[in-house]
Amino acid sequence: MELDGKIALVTGASMGIGKSISIKLAREAAVIVIAARTLEKLEETKKEIESFGGKAFIICTDLAEQRQIDDLFENIKREFGRLDIIINNAAITVTGKLIDFAQEDFDKLINVNLKAVYLCCQHALKIMVPQKSGIIINISSNVVYKGYPEQSIYSATKSGVLAITKSISNEHQQDGISVAIIHPGAVDTGLATQARPDIDRKLLIRPEDIADTVLYMLKLSDTAWVDEIIVRRRSAKPF
Repeated sequence: MELDGKIALVTGASMGIGKSISIKLAREAAVIVIAARTLEKLEETKKEIESFGGKAFIICTDLAEQRQIDDLFENIKREFGRLDIIINNAAITVTGKLIDFAQEDFDKLINVNLKAVYLCCQHALKIMVPQKSGIIINISSNVVYKGYPEQSIYSATKSGVLAITKSISNEHQQDGISVAIIHPGAVDTGLATQARPDIDRKLLIRPEDIADTVLYMLKLSDTAWVDEIIVRRRSAKPF
């Protein structure tokens, strides 16, 4: 896909992986809709994109709130009339043993990591299906396959994202929509350092590596696609 002029939504775009993805796609001349909770940090992302002539459009959104997600997509339709790419990246983590896990924390993880992805995919598909085109890339985690201690609920939300990704990929392939998922290992972000303080920060994946992975998917030819990619720390155990 040529990205020049394409409209791309990136959630969790104020920092870390989402910010890196937004900058990477803007350098390819896509118009980036950046969404996250913190306006000040979104403005930092926008300023960096505009520093090299890129285009970014801020929509401050708390993805834990369904009404704000609805408003996000209404704004996109009103401003652009289309959506070519969505990167569902926003996520939170709360760690702890299942026996001690609080219902409140369970609900937070479900709302942001799973329900918000479902809602964003649903809204995106309502725009993309009539277009007969579009790309959805969901950022998950390698916890789907690892089963790390004290990450059972986080793992459950990311496993749900994998299930949604597989289903909508099959549901909408005939509509010209490509859907994929990326499972990063521990990335050098606040989320990873909170969940895995045991890992030397120098060994963590760089956010730019995940942005490069997204760009690789988007730049494939019209005859190739990748459904799923796992990106691990080079120092981690293979497979």
